Amino acid sequence: MGRLGFIHEKLDIKILILYILRRLPGTVDPETLAELCQCDSGVGYFDYTDCLAELVETGHIHENEEGYCITEKGARNADAVESSLPYSVRSKAQKLIAPVEERMRRAAMITAKQHDSQGGITVELAMSDGVGEIIRLNFLCANEEQAKLIQKNFRRDAEGYYQKIVELLSRPEEKDKKKQEKNK
Repeated sequence: MGRLGFIHEKLDIKILILYILRRLPGTVDPETLAELCQCDSGVGYFDYTDCLAELVETGHIHENEEGYCITEKGARNADAVESSLPYSVRSKAQKLIAPVEERMRRAAMITAKQHDSQGGITVELAMSDGVGEIIRLNFLCANEEQAKLIQKNFRRDAEGYYQKIVELLSRPEEKDKKKQEKNK
């Protein structure tokens, strides 16, 4: 019995993989890429892994310890052939890609890393708005556990922490508040 779905040939699977990677802003982990490529029920896991390996071998995709990203060669070829994918497959893939793309863009704008310093462990936190850096903080931590917790919390809600810092630093001093109340 034949598989359901629109994609059955290895060439179509390769085009789908390139189509997906072309729309992501950076390196994607292997699990996420596999999930995105399952947008058509005609794509079998073993065919998918074979096609992915072939695309890496031919230089269309670059593989590193974090996952996969499209190369310039892969992007050129994807542009030339992606319209051959059925519209329904492209549409479904695009819907699945959108939240992953947003998550990747946000993650690229937030950095949290630690390094050993003479006084202990220093955590460096930064956030950009896509144009430039808007905040950078360095913390000297008591231990590695605290450093990891600070990094985790900042990655989870960097925008919220930024807003709280701005609010705290924008408050007038108590004596300024009293002057303002007197002048009313």
